[in-house]
Amino acid sequence: MFSTSIVIILSLILLVLVLLIHAILLEKRLKKIFQGKNGKNLEDVIIDMQNRINENQLHTERNSSDINVLNLKMKKRIRNIQTIRFKPFEDAGSTQSFAIAIVDDEENGVVLSSLYTRERMSVFAKPINNGKSEYELTNEEKNVLESAKNQS
Repeated sequence: MFSTSIVIILSLILLVLVLLIHAILLEKRLKKIFQGKNGKNLEDVIIDMQNRINENQLHTERNSSDINVLNLKMKKRIRNIQTIRFKPFEDAGSTQSFAIAIVDDEENGVVLSSLYTRERMSVFAKPINNGKSEYELTNEEKNVLESAKNQS
């Protein structure tokens, strides 16, 4: 019925039509991408984008460095504060005495305590280095210090 040459020609025509439709669709997509741009404008856009990327990388590095500095400074800031009130003498007074622990994340700071009696009030300050004091701490001072250290 059909000779082989006619089948080949029809197949080639069909292939050409498919390729033509594909080329037209591709051309439309490219026009949409490059709408209002020529080769020089696109080169400028790419260079501008590369410059922005480089600037963003510099900002990122600076920000990272600043964050590291701030993190180091934050460890030295006093953020852990605890207070307890207590009655130092069982037979007299009320809970007018107190102990306050003020330490940073590296467990350096001070414990302030007061002993209140009818006759006088005494205030003590004991420095804390690495979570320990060179002075003996009372039970209340030890408790408030542990509570402040556990707060972080």
